[in-house]
Amino acid sequence: MTRLLRAIILLVALATAGSLAAMRLLLSPRKALAAAAAAGEHRARAGGGDMKRRLFKIAALLAVLGVAGFLVAASGIIPIKASSGHWAITAWLLHFTMQRSVATHTLGLKAPSLDDPNLVLQGAGHYETGCRPCHGDPDLRHPRIPQQMTPHPPYLAPRVSEWDADELFYIVKHGVKFTGMPAWPAQQRDDEVWAMVAFLRTLPELDAEGYRRLVHGEATPTSSVAPIHDLLPPEKVPRAVTENCGRCHGVDGRGRGAGAFPRLAGQRPAYLYAALQAFAHGKRYSGMMEPIAAGLSLEEMRELALYYGSLKELSPSPTPPATTLAIERGKAIASQGIPSQRVPSCVDCHGPAPTRRNPIYPMLAGQYANYLILQLELFKKGHRGGSPYAHLMHSVAARLHPEQMRDVALYYEALTSTLDHPAQ
Repeated sequence: MTRLLRAIILLVALATAGSLAAMRLLLSPRKALAAAAAAGEHRARAGGGDMKRRLFKIAALLAVLGVAGFLVAASGIIPIKASSGHWAITAWLLHFTMQRSVATHTLGLKAPSLDDPNLVLQGAGHYETGCRPCHGDPDLRHPRIPQQMTPHPPYLAPRVSEWDADELFYIVKHGVKFTGMPAWPAQQRDDEVWAMVAFLRTLPELDAEGYRRLVHGEATPTSSVAPIHDLLPPEKVPRAVTENCGRCHGVDGRGRGAGAFPRLAGQRPAYLYAALQAFAHGKRYSGMMEPIAAGLSLEEMRELALYYGSLKELSPSPTPPATTLAIERGKAIASQGIPSQRVPSCVDCHGPAPTRRNPIYPMLAGQYANYLILQLELFKKGHRGGSPYAHLMHSVAARLHPEQMRDVALYYEALTSTLDHPAQ
């Protein structure tokens, strides 16, 4: 108490002295101007001198105010405790500033189509992990601990309509200063941010059951049903699968949606292990996968890689007649490459082929075409990292046209990966 009283007295004394000095400076007699005014030929020069003095006094006043402000901050009397909240005027000013900043920085930004159900699924999976603890869900709209933050993280369902899609994108990608709202962990992945926007625009329509179904799928644990992990034989499924991975990739490794998430069943364990390490160390960019992988131990990564690698992969989906020609073109690219564009064949590294290949190279047979196209686009933009061999794909993807990416992706989606097993 004594230290605080001394600090306040010192602050008041310094502020008073600074104010008196500023007033004296502003009210000082203008002797030089009076003398100059006596001579008509010096009036112009006197006017210039008067302007300089005014500017000097304004600068001096600002300097005094700046010093006074610093002394107030240095005294420690300004409370920074979150428990006190904001004054109404402070909260209004901060929110108004945020609104104007977002509106200005989104000029010219156009949102893509957000009607794809796969985008909504992707966003839902990450919202459960990264956003729900602060912003809640339809079942628990205001989690207890975040409500002690200043400002309080709002429940988003009734607030989404206040922002356009491009504004939501800007907020999710870059975060908001002075609020605890973080930026997207992987700034290279605009596709993930748009997926989150697609989910947020769907959130107001969801009740508690609809939210659980979207996040967890049809087989969601409830209060009357034991968790999935407890229904399975001991050590059959790693706990990380039932707690996190299975929500998006499925406990069976098939991936939810038709390309919303990649199939992991039957994939090479060495590739999966390398991918998890790359995510954990930020060498493969994903705001969705990086936080999850960073929380896994090396042993858990090995366990997950072996588990998903041991699962039986699915037979390819029936080929729509409209894609038959595209698949044939994709087969030619995969087996022969495109020499005129200096694009090598795909099968030499990714199969299917009878020769043994680097186990860190992923198998592509049976993988969703949408996922493969996205990876090729990320490689082309330089936004896709991974294992020490990932850089080999940058130049290859850069030489492919969009329709060629689609053709080769459709070809691999139509394959079954069982042909690859002898060559692993």
